[in-house]
Amino acid sequence: MAAKTFTLTDNSNNRSMELPVRQGTQGPPTIEIASLYKEMGVFTYDPGFLGTGSCNSAITYIDGEEGILQYRGYPIEQLAEKSSFLEVAYLLLYGELPAATELATFENMIIHHTMINENLKNLYNGFHYDAHPMAIMTGVVGSLSAFYHDSLDIHNPRHREISAHRLIAKMPTIAAASYKHSKCEPFIYPRNDMGFCANFLHMMFASPCEEYVPDPVAVKAIEVLFILHADHEQNASTSTVRLAGSSQANPFACIAAGIASLWGPAHGGANEAVLNMLEEIGDVSQVEKYVLKAKDKDDPFRLMGFGHRVYKNYDPRARIIRKVCHEVLASTGHADSPLMELAVKLEEIALKDDYFIERKLYPNVDFYSGIIYRALGIPNNMFTVMFAIARSVGWTAHWMEMIADPSQRIGRPRQVYDGAPKRDYVPVDKR
Repeated sequence: MAAKTFTLTDNSNNRSMELPVRQGTQGPPTIEIASLYKEMGVFTYDPGFLGTGSCNSAITYIDGEEGILQYRGYPIEQLAEKSSFLEVAYLLLYGELPAATELATFENMIIHHTMINENLKNLYNGFHYDAHPMAIMTGVVGSLSAFYHDSLDIHNPRHREISAHRLIAKMPTIAAASYKHSKCEPFIYPRNDMGFCANFLHMMFASPCEEYVPDPVAVKAIEVLFILHADHEQNASTSTVRLAGSSQANPFACIAAGIASLWGPAHGGANEAVLNMLEEIGDVSQVEKYVLKAKDKDDPFRLMGFGHRVYKNYDPRARIIRKVCHEVLASTGHADSPLMELAVKLEEIALKDDYFIERKLYPNVDFYSGIIYRALGIPNNMFTVMFAIARSVGWTAHWMEMIADPSQRIGRPRQVYDGAPKRDYVPVDKR
């Protein structure tokens, strides 16, 4: 069968060319335009890359129209119900679900590498106590190459794997230490007898004065949240990791770049913005008023945590996390708190209001994750850090996939220049 092509015609010059059409295992066909400038002397213009495929990837598939999310072909619903976060991490890194012995080896590897270098802890002293934890995360993760430079040959597959394991293992430790620094509390060492998510909660909330036993409901909630946030195709932060990695930068620098991108309120900071919005609304009696404000196109107020850039249907992660959210609220005794009552009321109205239904503005994963984190005692400024812990798996998987791709080249987007035309320099005394 002949390969499909797309014919591009330039009527102004009476020229045309055949562009190859790529077809993945799922998803729409994609027109390959790499030779367009060479053959036709033109670039494409696509602000925000709304219709541009930047790479080949076998990691995550999204169908926004149908509300589908798959990791390596496995539906997110199945993984969230049946899998663990480290099993999903293995899947994203290696492409297949592990056998029992493979999973045990991988879990042992990660759990026994959660410690960070003692000298790395001194770096935290350079940050003010009220520094945002994401600022600390960006700096500390970026510094890892100064401590673990024994495996930074990106062309060595074993070095890439070691760096991947270190990143995944140490992210919860670095994150918990960022929180402890903001509280002026001593750092808590990780424990090898705890699972990944339980260990994180232990490092967050334990103290040298007394033992801390993580609530199983909280551990399960974190497990599910981490699975749901582990990857999401070529979003802003993942694309940032890939672009930084295309220059052959070390993996720790690439992940630090991803963290910086994730920090933006339009990306990973959305769940923090949800809680800020709820606090602005203030009381359940004000919900109707603020819903009307959200409908008013002339009012600057916007409902955070509703709708999604990719999903034009219900976010499949939101369906899963909604159930977890109500379980956590019931377990922690927050179901009747004013803020949680407000959130539930807002959710109820949005799911029934024709304005939101017609525009497919359903509550998304950010709406529910912020409520869960608040119920678990995690402060607002740590919400995006939680996202970063989970997404570090996806970032690392994409970085490894990109570096192993023989066709990989340094990223170099082009532009439409609309500045001043050529002009001659005028001496300062004649301007």
